Amino acid sequence: KSTRRLASIFGVVLVTRLLYSPRGGGAAALAPMDASLNLPGESYSHGVRQRVARLAGRGAYDFVVEEVGKTTGARVPKRQAEELAVQAAADFDDFYAERTWSEPEDVSGGLVVLTVDGKGIVMRKDALRSQTRKAAEKEAHKLKRRLTRGEKRNRKRMATVASVYTIEPNIRTPEMILGGLQGADKAPKRPKPVKKRVWASVSKTPQAVINEAFAEGLRRDPEHKKRWVAVVDGNKTQLTLLRKLATRYGVELTIVLDVIHVTEYLWKAARVFHAEADPKGEAWVDERLMRILEGKSSRVAGGIRRSATKRKLDAPTRQAADKAANYLLKYRDYLHYDEYLAAGLPIASGVIEGACRHLVKGRMDVTGARWSLNGAEAVLRLRALQASGDFDDYWRFHLDREKASNHEFHYAENTPPPIPRPGACPPVLRLVKS
Repeated sequence: KSTRRLASIFGVVLVTRLLYSPRGGGAAALAPMDASLNLPGESYSHGVRQRVARLAGRGAYDFVVEEVGKTTGARVPKRQAEELAVQAAADFDDFYAERTWSEPEDVSGGLVVLTVDGKGIVMRKDALRSQTRKAAEKEAHKLKRRLTRGEKRNRKRMATVASVYTIEPNIRTPEMILGGLQGADKAPKRPKPVKKRVWASVSKTPQAVINEAFAEGLRRDPEHKKRWVAVVDGNKTQLTLLRKLATRYGVELTIVLDVIHVTEYLWKAARVFHAEADPKGEAWVDERLMRILEGKSSRVAGGIRRSATKRKLDAPTRQAADKAANYLLKYRDYLHYDEYLAAGLPIASGVIEGACRHLVKGRMDVTGARWSLNGAEAVLRLRALQASGDFDDYWRFHLDREKASNHEFHYAENTPPPIPRPGACPPVLRLVKS
């Protein structure tokens, strides 16, 4: 017999069980009860680990330690909590790679929508990419223990944020879109995203994350029966990767430039021609946005330039107007809003913007936080599971993986013997692997 300590949500408990080892030694002893109960290799129970994983996705580790102490009988120091969070997120990639949608209604909707963005995270120096780290080492700082304004520039590593969902087409008109942006009282009811998945990675390349987005889309639409749409903000790397991977997977992908980004460029250009508080500036933006929504972005770009030229504005004064015009011309292939609206496609990236704020900024941008690479990746994964509504399914998958890796591979046919009833003869174990 042997006794081991287990820190459970009820406090420390002692687990007494039989150990079996081959005659003459030479191999580690096995405890079939550990396998039957799926006890972890370390001292913290899976119940404690689950509690830490949920809390680590919600708040800082000081908060995690405090809440675990308040709500369970376990005591988990801060460093151990960080380690448990990393362990808890270890099966994230395998969980999504092996998930399938068995019923069509699980992912109903005529559109598969992919959307991608990036968000910086302040990292420890050793977790920065080499080019950023070299730039950071050359900088001098005003204070010893705190970064002042502008000094975070070479302290961040970019996380790639992605979202995939299915949705029904929603046919609209330019007037409906403009009315919504103007805060119309009665906006028409819109279809909701189905099985929306959001996630982010600071350790993987943008190509790896976007490849995962295509894989997620193909799990929802393996026969390419739905229409695929990507909503982007104009990032060159993302656009190149989307086109490349669409070709690789044989997907006919419609790329849509986010209308909110377009609107922001128009507002900056409006300041060239009208004072900031002048209502005429707002009317100027609305008029040009309407024409862009009607599919006339190139004409709008030409008109902006002509307006600046007629006013004989010098280069610095007209800079924002020229930037807006250049932006519209550069991305005109992704500005066919008249076609997108008639087909019921999304034209705004609110889903991914919300994911950047909630998934990354809301947890990773804590004042004074400096993240390690493994720690940041683990927390992003745990937050993604909760934001996508997949945490419970994932945890069951994680427990199965823990049982397989910690216990089952020691036994013939990966099947531990049952725990003997009290008074019954214990089963005879046969050494399979040492």
